[in-house]
Amino acid sequence: MAPQVLTVLGSTGSIGVSTLDVVARHPERFRVYALTGATQLDKLHAQCLTFAPRYAVVLDESAADTLRASLLASGSETEVLCGESALEAVASDPAVTMVMAAIVGAAGMKPTLAAARAGKRVLLANKETLVLAGRLFMDEVVRCGATLLPIDSEHNAIFQVLPRPYREEPYAGSLRGAGVKRILLTASGGPFRTRPLETLAQVTPEEAVKHPNWSMGRKISVDSASMMNKGLEVIEAHWLFNAGVDDIAVVVHPQSIVHSMVEYVDGSVLAQLGAPDMRTPIAYGMAYPERVESGVTSLDLFSVGRLDFEAPDFARFPCLRLAFDALRAGGAATAVLNAANEVAVAAFLDRRLGYAGIPALIEAVLADCVGQVHANSIDTLMEADGLARERSQAWLSRH
Repeated sequence: MAPQVLTVLGSTGSIGVSTLDVVARHPERFRVYALTGATQLDKLHAQCLTFAPRYAVVLDESAADTLRASLLASGSETEVLCGESALEAVASDPAVTMVMAAIVGAAGMKPTLAAARAGKRVLLANKETLVLAGRLFMDEVVRCGATLLPIDSEHNAIFQVLPRPYREEPYAGSLRGAGVKRILLTASGGPFRTRPLETLAQVTPEEAVKHPNWSMGRKISVDSASMMNKGLEVIEAHWLFNAGVDDIAVVVHPQSIVHSMVEYVDGSVLAQLGAPDMRTPIAYGMAYPERVESGVTSLDLFSVGRLDFEAPDFARFPCLRLAFDALRAGGAATAVLNAANEVAVAAFLDRRLGYAGIPALIEAVLADCVGQVHANSIDTLMEADGLARERSQAWLSRH
């Protein structure tokens, strides 16, 4: 069997590093065509020496010059490209069969869309693609015959326990037609699940980035603390699985062992369990429909001891409520939500905004922008994103 030829969009982040770990375990199955990064040039340099991709892509010319010189000095034959068009090119190149879409933020949307339009197997680890442009992206996946595998642990878990015909072609039918009653997205509850409500206003950035179960970047750690991350995952699940808003429920599960569940109309609830390690969903997506060894430690249920579940508290996690509200509003509301959240979290991490100000800013910007923005093209969605960022900065200047 010919090896899968892989482009990793965002190879220096945690998902990219875990992807390359799986590649290294199965060199006969996977070959790296291109690696991309932004600022961690030393790490990208080392990855190029290890995996010998044909291309390495960075965002600006000065970074490209630096990487080009260091690779040349090391005897590497990897060619260095730069810019957004280069990202799209290595995601859609005819030589590529599979694309790991792990660039964080709106910057990852266009190359991920390019991969879908080229009919690739897309391993989706970029939330913004579906949060900003869910309908447009899923339309292109269907139109161009791309294969879409979700990599978020929760969505990957749902994918694994849905009926195979439905998970592979969700837009050819309906959840109820597949015998599914609802999707149950699990959430750890983050570091503030039991913290007294009256103390949340005093939360510091240092406290917010200390996730109890996962090692993640600063922005996504704050999103997990506020449960905006789960709200974005609800939006993703809506598009990935052709699920109505009321067909998706969030279940707080602090151990992060049950990664998500699917409830069937006959009363069965199927769950996917595993140690909290992203290499499991990555390996599943890369080898699907086969399974390969991922390097993940076996789950020891005896040491876990117990599994707890509880309903989410919307007073504690108003960002989760706002995500459901934006999804129900439709149009470009979820793009506005995402942009406002990015500005709010950045301001919080810079100590320009208190923790309680994150949902306050998002709610104000949603009220200000929804109805003024449209979702009929990538350009109009990016305009909505830009307007939301502009209004968010204006809100910050007044508060």
